[in-house]
Amino acid sequence: MYKLLLSLFICSSLSFASMINGVALTVNDEAITLYDIDKTMSEQNISKNQAVGLLVDKILYEQVIKKNRISVDIFDINTYAEKLANSNNMDVYTFKTIVTQKYGDYSIFEEDAKKVITRQKLIERLVKGQLKIATDEDISIYYDNNKNKFQTAEKFSVVQYSSKRKASLVSTIKSPLIANKEVKRNAFILENENLNPQLQYLLNETKANSFTPIFRINDEFTTIFVIKKEGKSILNYETVKSKIFNDIMETREKKFLKEYFEKEKLTADIKIVR
Repeated sequence: MYKLLLSLFICSSLSFASMINGVALTVNDEAITLYDIDKTMSEQNISKNQAVGLLVDKILYEQVIKKNRISVDIFDINTYAEKLANSNNMDVYTFKTIVTQKYGDYSIFEEDAKKVITRQKLIERLVKGQLKIATDEDISIYYDNNKNKFQTAEKFSVVQYSSKRKASLVSTIKSPLIANKEVKRNAFILENENLNPQLQYLLNETKANSFTPIFRINDEFTTIFVIKKEGKSILNYETVKSKIFNDIMETREKKFLKEYFEKEKLTADIKIVR
């Protein structure tokens, strides 16, 4: 019985190893295995042909990145974060706080940022200034045609919590019904038109019955609990202009890369093995 089980285990292991090592096709001599295809199908819930297409695109992309010697370091990521913060009219500290709350871990944002920066560097290398830059007219037209994307509440019912100690605010957020002498509470009705762009962003990104990230005002730590939002209005054009520019350029970059790699597929040495 032991020999039979051992034999079955060995056969099973060899079969699995064969699946992992079994090359399905090569792209410029780089292999895609049967296991790669099955894993992609399972993770993405897509067909075999779609999985093969994704894997071919991924390899071609990585090959072009390597060929052009493109790399991204922490200074690139910090510069990217600063630009995003500026385009949303906020300081870097507040931006990083919001990102950490959204992702749960700032390193996840850094990985996403690395992908975006890599794509941007590749675009710069491939087009060498030929990609059309969004003009003020482009931005204005986008704004006029997509005003629903820039809706905000007219009024916010909120409670502001402030303290000299950040730890006290953290405790209050965890247990808001427990009074803390180190935390001051003030209820407000805030009108959107009177808010600075940074506070507008914070309140719009925070759901009702939720706290904003902790930020600093002068020498105090502050968080705002959003009770409810009322009415609808459209964010001012100047407030969202930088963000629209980034969105338009990102769309153009992705379109260019898609067309570029469609051409790459036509000239790539793709061999089907099994």
